[in-house]
Amino acid sequence: MSGHSKWANIKHKKGAADARRGKAFTKIIKEITVAARAGSGDPAANPRLRAAIAAAKTENMPKDNIERAIKKGTGDLEGVSYDESTYEGYGPGGAAILIDSLTDNKNRAVSEIRHALVKHGGNMGENGCVAWMFNKKGYMVIDKSAMEEDALIELALEAGAEDVRVDEDNYEVITEPEAFEAVKAAIDQKGLSYLVAEVTMVPHTMTPVESEVAPKLIRLIEALEDCDDVQKVYTNADLPDDIMDQ
Repeated sequence: MSGHSKWANIKHKKGAADARRGKAFTKIIKEITVAARAGSGDPAANPRLRAAIAAAKTENMPKDNIERAIKKGTGDLEGVSYDESTYEGYGPGGAAILIDSLTDNKNRAVSEIRHALVKHGGNMGENGCVAWMFNKKGYMVIDKSAMEEDALIELALEAGAEDVRVDEDNYEVITEPEAFEAVKAAIDQKGLSYLVAEVTMVPHTMTPVESEVAPKLIRLIEALEDCDDVQKVYTNADLPDDIMDQ
């Protein structure tokens, strides 16, 4: 899983440094709107909405933007109706790719996603072809310098974590989605900071990708993330350390 922690950390840093903040805001606003529509406009009663608002605050989204998105979801303001879909495929080197989409035009979304896959050496797969390789989990990555290993493991497991994995640089805390907030709260109380903290799709196993293929895969994932109708892109690619360092 160390390959996943490195990949997640790099994507997190890239997102935090992304100059296209407007696009990040658009994706989060969509998620807030859909979460409010699917559940309720009260974050206390809607875990998905709480997570979306937390993501918005991480991106320093203005409070007014968040409140307008919630009102569009609850129908207090006029808004667009979005369809949720998940698409599956493979990238260069055979890595599995899972794509979450929120769109007001499914035909456009499918076309753009397929075009990005084909252009960058991947291909669209049938429903179910790679989804079985992933589980929805709460996932946190914490730098090993933050706390002693035994203390972090004890803290996380007592708070309800499913597993704590250790690699040379990081701790990975894995939870069931419904336990994520409780475990995160327990870790927050210790004043620890995260490299990554989210509910995401975690692969069972990683697929090694050779150095000469890895740049093509990265360009593919970036192209997919640039699609307006794509919310999240997940992969089980285990990229070589030299590519990660770049």
